[in-house]
Amino acid sequence: MRLQAQGVQLAYDQHVIARDLTLTIPDSKVSVLIGPNGSGKSTALRALARLLPPSKGSVILDGKSIHDTSTKEVARQLAILPQVLVTPESISVEDLVWFGRHPHRTSLKVPSPADKEAVEWAMTVTSTVELRHQHVDQLSGGQRQRVWIALCLAQGTDLILLDEPTTYLDVAYQLEVLDLLHQLNQEQGKTVAMVLHDFNMAAEYADHVFVMKSGTLVTEGSPEDVFTADIIRTVFGVESKVVPHPVSGKPMCIPLRAGLRTQTPTALANC
Repeated sequence: MRLQAQGVQLAYDQHVIARDLTLTIPDSKVSVLIGPNGSGKSTALRALARLLPPSKGSVILDGKSIHDTSTKEVARQLAILPQVLVTPESISVEDLVWFGRHPHRTSLKVPSPADKEAVEWAMTVTSTVELRHQHVDQLSGGQRQRVWIALCLAQGTDLILLDEPTTYLDVAYQLEVLDLLHQLNQEQGKTVAMVLHDFNMAAEYADHVFVMKSGTLVTEGSPEDVFTADIIRTVFGVESKVVPHPVSGKPMCIPLRAGLRTQTPTALANC
């Protein structure tokens, strides 16, 4: 396994977010970190991306501490799409995607054929080629997310970390972005790890799920293993009915309104 956290403690100033957190990102799989607000899932992702140094423990990338590796070298091995994206004013799609090649170039180096090929490939697989001359700030939310994912792909890494890539997108764009990430995993073998809020999106797209609460890893496993009514009640404080999705067969979590929560287990079983 290329990327893992070993017994890390994570804090902002003196406020500890996570203690003794150990997790390993499965290679060539889609992994999702899920949990209530304040559970530490985004903080854990930042630590895995070398954006937040642990006060205890270590993050291991390819067999050594990620903090013993230079920033530029880490950027050649993993790409991170943060939750808050700041787009340079009036920048074109193609120019933004080119930022992904910076870890592979010196400041004076002329772009190589490999650089150009990587940028073209990244825009092709994200369906942003026709947008290359448009300004990023003029695009729709789904288009902007695809452009930022293209930037990550242009880095040429096999590890992609994303912090809530579907936030603020309507359902059509959410599916567009998650379908793209699934395609990259299936066709290119990319290892994808992301933070999501939606149970059902996580269950539908993830191979492996990490469930967090109060800075600790409550459980992990396949969607079928972790999305149960008991775990959802324990972690999220929500009563739910978990049924197979009528098309995919993946677990589908149905939160229950107050009037249904008091029904007997037999009545809920017949829902």
